[in-house]
Parts: sequence; structure tokens; C-alpha cells
Amino acid sequence: MEVGFDEKEYLSCCGSTRFAKDMALASPFSSLEHALSVARDIWFNNVDVNGWLQAFSSHPQIGQTHSPSHASQTSAQWSKGEQSTALATATGSSLQELSEWNARYRQKFGFVFLICASGRSTDEILAELKRRYTNRPIVEFEIAAQEQMKITELRLAKLFSSRENISSTTDKYSTTVAKKAEDRISIIGGHVTAASETSTGKSPRTRPPITTHVLDVSQGSPAAGIEVLLEVWRGTQARPTFGAADGGSWLFIGSSVTNSDGRSGQLLSIVDEVNPGIYRISFNTGRYNPSGFFPYVSIVFEIKESQKREHFHVPLLLSPFSFNTYRGS
Repeated sequence: MEVGFDEKEYLSCCGSTRFAKDMALASPFSSLEHALSVARDIWFNNVDVNGWLQAFSSHPQIGQTHSPSHASQTSAQWSKGEQSTALATATGSSLQELSEWNARYRQKFGFVFLICASGRSTDEILAELKRRYTNRPIVEFEIAAQEQMKITELRLAKLFSSRENISSTTDKYSTTVAKKAEDRISIIGGHVTAASETSTGKSPRTRPPITTHVLDVSQGSPAAGIEVLLEVWRGTQARPTFGAADGGSWLFIGSSVTNSDGRSGQLLSIVDEVNPGIYRISFNTGRYNPSGFFPYVSIVFEIKESQKREHFHVPLLLSPFSFNTYRGS
């Protein structure tokens, strides 16, 4: 069944009128995955700089519960929920410090500090704000746009979930189903976030430079128990060739199994600089879902010399017959 919403509902997901209008014109969508794909294309390719700034301005300052007057009621409610973990872990002093850094950030960049706050504590958000404050404006503007897209994706998932709940009102257990759906979206919200790290960062690492987690979109929850394998290319050729036999040229680095949060354990040592090269991370999806379409999924990516101090987060979004991945940060 195809699903679509009106312009006002899309505006609650993203405060850009251009985005909302284009999404409404592209509706209906065959699935959430279809809607997310179109949304990314519209946001990054159709919406201009003014549209990005318009979307940013619809968000409240992190640490505050009141939204701008032009934000919709739905958007305001979602913002409050997305900041619930931060507010629950805040103290008077941490909120004061967060407010001061928010003011510095706005003065430097000209827009509100934007981060997909779901599942993040006040201390985590404050540390990220301080780190991103050192960025050049053009770099930070792009990061803020990426964070807005993460928020938009979570809110689109909520929209689709609400439509599914409405269509099942004849089920005597519909109230319970709706609550579980909200819980699943909340769980995803806490995972589809990644702290962006740039090569300018000088602080010692506190986690491995390559991490991953897996989310089961069909269940709306983390995928636990998936075997994960990390390898690096050590062939006679500089890089692997598409379609050619590997010839045993992938060198094992580490393996783990995703926990109840869908996150893998440590795949390699915590080092300040990761060795540049071509890496492959593989997921044993066949064991997790024997009836699924993919026996396993492998993702190949390159870490360049200029990126050796960056953090590479490789999340995997699974559905029964498809998967999506993107470089987190």
C-alpha cells in the first residue's frame, strides 16, 4: 500500500518549505525506505542554502524545551522527545554551560547548533558542541545539514508508523501495537546518530577508529547477534578489482557479535591514527535472518592518509529484502 502525507506533515519533519512541498509532490511512497531515499535527494540536491537555514531555525536550542514560534506543534513535541535523554541527564551547571556554548556557536556560525539528540546525554552533546565549534563555517554548515537529515529520517519513520497504527485500529490490540511502534522508533532514534569527528581533532581516541551497529528496520529495533568481520586489503594490487577473485588478499583484523544495542564489540585496537588503506566489513545477515534475501553483506571502503585521525562509523539498516548503509562519522 502506498503512503503519502500533506505538505504540513512533511514540514513537521523538516522545517524547509521547499522540502515539504517537493515531498508532497513526490508522494505517495511505496515504503518508508522509498520515502527516505527521495527525502535525501530533495534535501541535498533540491533545497538551497536558504532552505537549509529555514529548517535549522525551526529547532529549539539544545537544552531548551520551547520551540520557535513558527515551528509546528508536532515538530515542537518531537523536539521535546528527542531531547528527553539530554534533559534527564542534565544538571543546573551543565545546562548553564550548554547555554553559554550555544550562544558562542550561534555568534560564530549564525545558526542554532544542530545535532540529532535522540539518546544522547547532556555531557555528550556538550562535548560535541565544543568540538564542532572549532570547525570552519563551511565545514560546520555541511555537518549541520547532515544532522538535519538524520532528524528528518527519524521523523519520517514516526509519520509512517502513525499511519500504520491508524490503519490497524480495528485490531483490539491496536493501542499496544502503537505503543510498541513508538518504542521501536525511540530505540532507532537512539542509534541512528554518530558523533562526527574531523581530522583537526587532537584529543586522544576513547573508542576504536572503525565502529558499526545494525538496525532491523522491519522490527524497529537493534539487530542483536549478528557476526561482524573486519578485514584490510593486502593484495599484490594496490586495490581490489570489482569482479575479480580475492585470491586470499584480505587480511583478518578482528571480529565480534552485535550486542542487544545492535553495536559490535571492539573490532580493532584504540589507536590515535588508523592505518590508511582499503577495508572490508562484513555482516553475517544470513544467520540472523535465514529467510532473508542476503546471505551476508560486505561493505568496502577506503581510509586515506588525510583521514587517518577520523572516526569511521558504518551503520547497517536492514529490512527483509534490502539494506541501506551510509558513512556515519
